[in-house]
Amino acid sequence: MFKRYRYVILLLLFIASLINYIDRAALSILAPMVSEDLKLNAAQMGFLFSSFAIGYALFCFIGGYLADKLGPKKVFAGAMGIWSLFAGLTAFAFSFVSLFIVRIIFGAAEGPNGSATNKTVSNWFPANERARAVAISFSGNPIGGAIAAPIITSIALVGGWRISFIILAIIGFIWLTAWIILVKDHPYEIRRVTKQEINEIQGGMIAETEVKTENKKLGFYLRQPSILFTALAFFSYSYILFFFMTWFPSYLIDVRNLDMKTMSIANTLPWVVGAIGLALGGFLTDYIFKVTKKLLFSRKIVIVIGLLLSAICISLTGLVESIGSALALMSIGIFFMYITTSCYWAIVQDSVQGNNVGAVSGFVHLLANTAGIIAPTITGFIIQATGDYTGAFFLAGGLAIISSILVAIFVRPMRSKNNEENMANFSR
Repeated sequence: MFKRYRYVILLLLFIASLINYIDRAALSILAPMVSEDLKLNAAQMGFLFSSFAIGYALFCFIGGYLADKLGPKKVFAGAMGIWSLFAGLTAFAFSFVSLFIVRIIFGAAEGPNGSATNKTVSNWFPANERARAVAISFSGNPIGGAIAAPIITSIALVGGWRISFIILAIIGFIWLTAWIILVKDHPYEIRRVTKQEINEIQGGMIAETEVKTENKKLGFYLRQPSILFTALAFFSYSYILFFFMTWFPSYLIDVRNLDMKTMSIANTLPWVVGAIGLALGGFLTDYIFKVTKKLLFSRKIVIVIGLLLSAICISLTGLVESIGSALALMSIGIFFMYITTSCYWAIVQDSVQGNNVGAVSGFVHLLANTAGIIAPTITGFIIQATGDYTGAFFLAGGLAIISSILVAIFVRPMRSKNNEENMANFSR
């Protein structure tokens, strides 16, 4: 079925990201039911949405570091097993505190997902395929978000919100079994991988050394402006994403007066459009590199333009009067946001030597996902204080505008003593 075994790996990564977003979106979709059952107010729901990111952000870095040390297979297996377990335990929450604790551990377990995926792609794909591979892997995220609403809502309306989380746990353990059986950390560890495919992968890795800095310690990369401002842009991306994922379903119910069933259908549109944008972004940045031969430029231009256009659409969503206009603008905004996804990961892969890819990916992901703590909480307080969502839309858009400008100015090639001549292809 697959001419290259690395595409089996890619399929499993795609399914994992799909499960990841169904699991994490479930609470937001079921928030009206959960809040009514457990007697929770808007501020408490904001804290619960943010509790996920407390554990998640920290373990983005820890998971990436462990992926470098232990290998992505073990880290991903442990992460999926634990987050599936705590997805199931969500069904047994009986108060704000119990749900808060479960969500923190659930989020911590999901933390390694991004960096372990990036490390796996780095090990299994040549440089000229990585942006596409990352884009396809993570395109499962918005697709998961799209199918989560109708599936989870249908289950909840029949069996109650608690049974939804138990079913999600079972799905995660099925994937875990396939991952353990089919995956190894490196292509040469699997007999079914041909010498031709190994040569393709290793050939791409040899070629990419032309654009990397010499091998450095982890601290060198964590101090680089290129890494730090990439993380800032990723923070703005994550702010929009967490705002959309946690509060947009409630916005459709509270402001647009949709019922649960109609909301679950309407909420799928931005996710579907976002999935198209995410997949397209990986091919787009690889094409720009093919035409310009400028690796960093091909990533940077997509981030800057994508975030700017997303910011404009997100901001306008809070001003329009009709539900159709709001859905259209939010969908376009999510589309342009998702176009930038693979570029953050690709900058790390392009810039960092393989023995530090996981840790640096995790560091960037950690900084980005502090937005998951901040965005839902601030949004909850804005809604409670003003009784309106408009300010929250403006704040999300404003952050994206600022970060895109800073990326354009400060994300530059890394410099070290021995690689000045080799950086020509990595120029802006």
